[in-house]
Order: sequence, then C-alpha cells, then structure tokens
Amino acid sequence: MKTPVVFLRGILTICEKNIFLYYTKPPVLMFGILFPIFMFLAFFVGRNLDLVLFFPGFLAMMLFFTASSVGPLITPWEKREKTYERLLSYPVIPESIIIGDILAGAIFGLGISLIIWIVSTLFIPMHIINPALFLFTFVLGTIACSSLGALLASPASNSPPNVMIFSNLIRFPLIFISGIFIPLSQMQGLSLALASCSPLTYVVDLFNAAISGGSFFSPLLDGGVLIAATVLFILLARFIQVRNLVKGL
Repeated sequence: MKTPVVFLRGILTICEKNIFLYYTKPPVLMFGILFPIFMFLAFFVGRNLDLVLFFPGFLAMMLFFTASSVGPLITPWEKREKTYERLLSYPVIPESIIIGDILAGAIFGLGISLIIWIVSTLFIPMHIINPALFLFTFVLGTIACSSLGALLASPASNSPPNVMIFSNLIRFPLIFISGIFIPLSQMQGLSLALASCSPLTYVVDLFNAAISGGSFFSPLLDGGVLIAATVLFILLARFIQVRNLVKGL
C-alpha cells in the first residue's frame, strides 16, 4: 500500500523526467507548437475576419495541441526503450505514471499557450471581462487536454509514430467541430450534437465567456463537462494501460 507521500513523490518524479526527456522531441515541437501556428496563419492571416472574435478559438486550439502532444509520445517511447516496466519496479504505481504524464503535458501546454497569449496581446487589442475565469480555463483546459493525450497514448504500441498518427486522427477532426471556425450559435442539428461531444468545444466556450462574455453554454456547464471528461480520460487510460500490462503488451 503506497502512502500519499510516496504517491505524490512518484507523480513529481515522473513529471520531472518527462519534462527533461520529451519537451524537445521533434513530434512534440511539430504538433504541439508549429502546427497550431500554421493553422492560424492559414485560416486567419490575410482574411477579413474579426481576430478578437476568433482569438478565443485559436487560443483553445493552441492549448489543445500543446497539452495533448506530450502524452502520445511518452508511453510508446518508454515501451520501446523497455523503461516502462522498469519504472513499475520502483515505488511507482500506474496511477503515478499516468498523472505524472498528464502533469508534464499540462505544464507544457500551459507554458506555451500563455506565451502565445502574451505575445498576441501586443498585436490584438483585447479586454478580458473575467480574468479569474480566464485563468481557470487555462488550468482546467490544459489538464483536460493533457488527460486526453494520456488516453490516446494508451494503445498497446511501442511505436511513437504509430501512436502519434492515431492521436492525430482523433485530434484533427475535433478542431473543425468544436466552434473554432464556426461559432456554436451558427450550428444546429448534427453539427451541434457532434460539437457537444468534443471536450475542446467547452474549452472554446469557456474562453469566450472569459474574454467577451458570449458563451453558448453556461460556464458552470462547461467547467463541469471538462472536469467529468478529465476523470473519464484518466480512468480509461488507467484501465487500458493496466490491461496491457496484464497481457504483457
């Protein structure tokens, strides 16, 4: 039985290891930083769009990709290098590894997204009507998106490229159905139903609530859905990874 101190120490140790080993890996830099920037340049620059209106969606997209890009690299890389099983021989349990991976992804997503936001304010005039909700969205959004990244890393594969391809097959469609390019108020029927199934939708909506006050759902609902999604992602990631260990995968 692990004590809370050992459990917490395991989480921090895993997180520190991930920060030093994986933040500078090319897939993390490519899909976590470069891809969202290229998406912004492709869809927003040179077009007659209200950047203040669309900026919450871009910020959510940036947060989404940065926070969810670390997890899909860590687990398959460690399985390939045979370090995952060695970690479990230390006073570390699967829950510590999963939460440590999530924490590393959340710190990466939070740091990069905050830098992008600070730089963007130099060029885009923006007034945040609810700073507390804005910071809350940053923290909760990075944790939720990083938890999704940990879940996407759970399939039994020791090939980082294969896991990254799989994760991108899930992540790419989400940015087109989550109210980033088409506001939720303009959706109806199937498109709105699909948007309601995406955790990114609620990050975008919370940013809209914090920056302009124009959210589609209530901030309380957005926050509740993101918390529930985070718990679900963690439980599913634990279930899959423990099952893989039992099967020797």
